[in-house]
Amino acid sequence: MRSNVQPPAPPPPSRVALRRPRKARPAAARDEDAGAAPFVPNTTSLKTLDEAAQRCRGCDLYRQATQAVLGEGRRTARIMLVGEQPGDQEDLQGHPFVGPAGAMLDKALEQAGLARSEVFLTNAVKHFKWEPRGKRRIHQKPRISEIRACRPWLDAELRLVKPDVVVCLGAVAAQAIFGSQFKLMQQRGRMLQSGVSAKTLATIHPAAVLRAPDEEARRQAFATLVKDLKVARKVLEKR
Repeated sequence: MRSNVQPPAPPPPSRVALRRPRKARPAAARDEDAGAAPFVPNTTSLKTLDEAAQRCRGCDLYRQATQAVLGEGRRTARIMLVGEQPGDQEDLQGHPFVGPAGAMLDKALEQAGLARSEVFLTNAVKHFKWEPRGKRRIHQKPRISEIRACRPWLDAELRLVKPDVVVCLGAVAAQAIFGSQFKLMQQRGRMLQSGVSAKTLATIHPAAVLRAPDEEARRQAFATLVKDLKVARKVLEKR
């Protein structure tokens, strides 16, 4: 004789079991979200800062660079010049603005009434980003994410040097300081307030002089650079 008693219904599946498990993010990705910040020491020494930068893994640019290139100059410099990134020679020698663009900058500084020994030279990005072209290493523009990842190093340099005037050399440096909406050729040569200094000026990068298509264009670009550097110098004379 068959029993009329029905077996108990199976329990409903757990809500937890119904949830799709989250895919764990790789540890490397989590570390990169913080950029360079975990690698920047709390120090009052530019030398210690430079040594720490050689161990930075805040973005992938360190993988193909020879070394990190931090800023150089007087700790008490009243003007800080911020470029885009180290170039080929800077990457090899470990010093900022020692290649062709650096030679052009030295010439412009002299004509503007400034000496290289009076300023602090650095870049928004501390590793050389490049692509091979035959036997040459060709400069590549850094991505916004790479500029942001490297920003803690620039902030540390600004805290240590405390410049009265910050000069951005080129669009990448200007947008790193003023934001991505900054229009270099519309706003260059004007002393503006930024998040890093009440006296911040943007001008063309000395490499832009070298890239000019002909002699007249180079002359005009160089004159523009010198004119803007004179604005920075005159601001210091008034203080």
